[in-house]
Amino acid sequence: MSEDLWQRDEPQSPCVKICLMHPSEGLCMGCLRTLDEIATWSQMSPEARAAILADLPARAPRLRPQRGQRSARRTCA
Repeated sequence: MSEDLWQRDEPQSPCVKICLMHPSEGLCMGCLRTLDEIATWSQMSPEARAAILADLPARAPRLRPQRGQRSARRTCA
């Protein structure tokens, strides 16, 4: 059986198996998608998936601690 039988011509999930939602931003800290985007990914059109994938790099700075914020000052106990 040919391997290309099971391949699709559509964007694949950006999931990296780090599934932890940021409490204030509402984004997965692994893939940067919202819960709604994650839940509906398999029903989305390839165009909708591509649009989300294109937007993901712009979301990353929202999860980086800003200088001087309490979340940026983590210490080990």
